[in-house]
Amino acid sequence: MKKASKRSAGNSSLTVPGRSTYPQRGKSKNAKLATTRRKPVARKKAAAPKRKRSAPPPSRGWAGPILNWGGTFVVWGILILGLFLGYFAYTLPDISGIGVIEKRPSMVLQTKNGDRFTTYGDLYGDMLPIEEIPSSMKEAVLATEDSHFYDHFGVNPVSLTRAAWRNYQAGKVVQGGSTITQQLAKNLFLTPERTMGRKVRELLLAFWLETDYTKDEILALYLNRMYFGSGTYGIDAASRKYFSKPATQLTTAESAMLAGLLKAPTYYAPTLSLERAQNRASVVVGRMVDEDFLTESQALAVLAKPATLKNVSRDFRNVRYFADWAVSEVQSYIGRTDKDLIVTTTLDLQMQRDAEMALENRLKADSKLKDVEQGAFVAMHPNGAVKAMVGGRSYSKSVYNRATIARRQPGSVFKTIVYLAGFENGLAPDDTFTDGPINIDGWKPNNYTKKYNGDMSLREAYARSINTVAVKVTESIGRDKVADMASNLGLSGNFPLHPSISLGTNEVSLLEMTAAHAIIANGGTRVLPYAVLEIREKGGDVLYTRQSSGQGRVISASTVNKMQDVMTAAIKWGTGKAANPGFAAAGKTGTTQDYRDAWFIGFTPDLVAGVWFGNDNGSTTKRVNGSNLPAVAWKDFIQHSNTSQAIAFAKVEEEPDTSSLWQKIVNSFSKKPGSDADFETRTTANRINTYDYPDERTNRP
Repeated sequence: MKKASKRSAGNSSLTVPGRSTYPQRGKSKNAKLATTRRKPVARKKAAAPKRKRSAPPPSRGWAGPILNWGGTFVVWGILILGLFLGYFAYTLPDISGIGVIEKRPSMVLQTKNGDRFTTYGDLYGDMLPIEEIPSSMKEAVLATEDSHFYDHFGVNPVSLTRAAWRNYQAGKVVQGGSTITQQLAKNLFLTPERTMGRKVRELLLAFWLETDYTKDEILALYLNRMYFGSGTYGIDAASRKYFSKPATQLTTAESAMLAGLLKAPTYYAPTLSLERAQNRASVVVGRMVDEDFLTESQALAVLAKPATLKNVSRDFRNVRYFADWAVSEVQSYIGRTDKDLIVTTTLDLQMQRDAEMALENRLKADSKLKDVEQGAFVAMHPNGAVKAMVGGRSYSKSVYNRATIARRQPGSVFKTIVYLAGFENGLAPDDTFTDGPINIDGWKPNNYTKKYNGDMSLREAYARSINTVAVKVTESIGRDKVADMASNLGLSGNFPLHPSISLGTNEVSLLEMTAAHAIIANGGTRVLPYAVLEIREKGGDVLYTRQSSGQGRVISASTVNKMQDVMTAAIKWGTGKAANPGFAAAGKTGTTQDYRDAWFIGFTPDLVAGVWFGNDNGSTTKRVNGSNLPAVAWKDFIQHSNTSQAIAFAKVEEEPDTSSLWQKIVNSFSKKPGSDADFETRTTANRINTYDYPDERTNRP
């Protein structure tokens, strides 16, 4: 047992917390050490010798970070600026065609004497080298637009800074700092939009221009290409437009006016306001003194005699009515073209002035009193050449041409067509008709006075503008004859065959009706109104030359003589006596229902003119009729115009009768109408409303 115990004791195990259990085989050094093991104790090492700490580098304060960050920013700034400028340089417009002018084709209208009165499109004059441009012109532009032009490199930083500051103070753009080079770059290659991108491109283009061109070349380009208002580009075109002479002949006062236009060409254009253009020119003269281009005494001399407009259109408010009509004629002759054209027209400037004055004088005196707002005037040679045209009271307010486009009822003026048809079908001025009541299936036309005068000659009936007799003439010869005569005379539109055709109920234009009366003035040959004599390219070929219209005779010489007879009576003692100029003249008044339209059309041996007064909306006037405003305006025009003042019309000779014997026999047996019996044989079942077209009446002779 003891042995067992010893063995057991010898084999007993010792448990150490935190460690594994190991068997103990006996008392050995290892076992003894195991029973007595503790945490190891660290040996103390020998202390290392202390190192000496090095002194810190001297401090650079705030300059160091700034230099470090500043350098970084500079590098990035240069990179970004390079990319920014590179983008705009890459997107610059094509600048290889600086010498190519892109413009609308121009058209210059002139009289046959060479006086230019209207232009269309973009006008360019001669491209002048710098040495041919007057010194006064160059100095005026330099003083006003860029006094340091010859000192900067395309951009003037001082001017830009000053302009930016003043604009900031004003809160809006009141001053520009662009140089002449910048302005040229903008106008040749860029749009006028106000954006940063456009300004950057403008600067780049200015640098390019300064690199590739001399200062003189840039200045010459500027003066030859800038816009000077009224469709003109360059000083030569502007000089010819405003002063009727080439730019090489400009005076100092004229140069100052042109230089002043550059700030706002449309606003300061002398054609719009001469006074405003002159005031602006005085500012330019002051700048020329400041820059020592003029002395005080020279400036005073220039200001004492400011430039005036010498363009021939300066005295006309409404010449564009004629010009627009002429342009439409040009297009019908040659079609559309991209060539610059010079068009010689039939316009007579003196007659145009007289027509405008005659119309405006009547409207100025009676417009409010008579409730009439508009008028129109046409004057032409008996062959159809239009000498003057006024399509309304003010072209600037309304471009609607009341002479060519507007169609109005002619009223009693249409009696000329009725009597022409009657005389052409055998009637004569001494034939007698009865002025009395008429009833055509219920239609009962009246005279202005509501009274009837009994028997009277056709001469008196026409001169007094008797409605009943005109209706009887139409019914006696046939309404179709009247409609055919209207068509043969060039009146467009339909002419329904109802009884009122004789009283002018069908609408016509003033130009057409005046041309119809020109046929009587020229002896019976049909007239085609025209404005264009010649069309040619600028400095080039003739594209069109006016030839004879070859319209041929449409009324006989006998009929012409008869019409001149009755129309002369109308002016001498009839409804048109207010138009009597005191020499040979013939005419006819016309007034429509409720005084909506008032006409007078007449002629002398070598001039035909027609006048109309009324309102665009067709409203009634206060008794404006053919015998007052139109007749007086016509007389004013005729007396001032350069027309024949013969005592009487020359009789038109009959042409030799070339008809066959059989035709002569047939004609000899033809019945001659001319009585109330003939009227009674022609009636109609058409029932029409009552029309009454009055004319002022005088006592019968």
